[in-house]
Amino acid sequence: MKSPAFSVTYPPRIELAQLPTPLMPVSRFGKKIGVELYMKRDDLTGSALSGNKIRKLEFVMADALAKGSDVVLTCGGAQSNHCRATAIAAAKLGLRCRLLLRTADPSAPPPPEANILLDRMAGAEIIWITPEEYRNRGEIFEREAEGLRNKGFKPYIIPEGASAPFGAWGYIRAAEELAADLAAFPTKPTTILHATGSGGTAAGLILGARLFGINARIATVNVCDDRAYFIRVIGDICEKTIEQFGLPVDFDRSRDIEVIDGYVGRGYALSRPEELALLCEVARTEGIFLDPVYTGKAFYGMVREIERSPGSLGERIVFLHTGGIFGLFSKVAELAPLLNAG
Repeated sequence: MKSPAFSVTYPPRIELAQLPTPLMPVSRFGKKIGVELYMKRDDLTGSALSGNKIRKLEFVMADALAKGSDVVLTCGGAQSNHCRATAIAAAKLGLRCRLLLRTADPSAPPPPEANILLDRMAGAEIIWITPEEYRNRGEIFEREAEGLRNKGFKPYIIPEGASAPFGAWGYIRAAEELAADLAAFPTKPTTILHATGSGGTAAGLILGARLFGINARIATVNVCDDRAYFIRVIGDICEKTIEQFGLPVDFDRSRDIEVIDGYVGRGYALSRPEELALLCEVARTEGIFLDPVYTGKAFYGMVREIERSPGSLGERIVFLHTGGIFGLFSKVAELAPLLNAG
């Protein structure tokens, strides 16, 4: 690991996460697939307020409070980990929270289970919208924010996944942890692998790796959309963060963004039996619970890539476990046939 060329000055943050998270060996499964495998356990950033989104929200919520906001608005899928984390963080900070959640039929929304249950318990107001409406969520955000302003509130809009320059700082900070983690290991070809659904985690890691001199590939498995989409989204966040905060980072989209495409499967938050079977195998082998929306798909993609081309991800893999355990509880019916298998 190279030393950073300068001292990183972070924006203000609010302590919401239990940090630093441990880097833990995943020895039994790693032996099976023929790599030295570790997990950066960002599923252990808390209990209900857990996962990778909290790292981003530490900086985003600090900005919201600095601007005098008293209500936050954000968006995601019905079982969004980000929305659940935002709702809980807002409750912790005494802010109101309004969520735009997409579902096929807003007149018959999903039952209050898993993340939705936690959203409701934390006091979030949920506005159900269709996938078609979600594509125009920027317009809905502005309409909702204007309505709140007319009632005397000071709204703060948080984009999907908190994936914006302030949110990217959460994973610049995580990269500093990873730099310290990896400094204790012998040098060998290493890939830091994670899932991406909105691009902010990837952007932060890419920038952080540059800032802290991490000698490892940063690769992400997309769980929705495609490679071209995420090259654009991650690239935009990186470039806006560099510009907004004056970061001395030499960034090039074609060189620095590596997206491993092909593992979206049935679609966002939709699982294939083989993906769920792998979740069960990891739980039985390592006592680690991946989620079906993000980490499960990324871990499945990692295993398939190694099977297809042994050594393609290097001798050592650091898999970033971004949390999302509550997503398992909406998959009970699909998981049930696998529970007595093996």
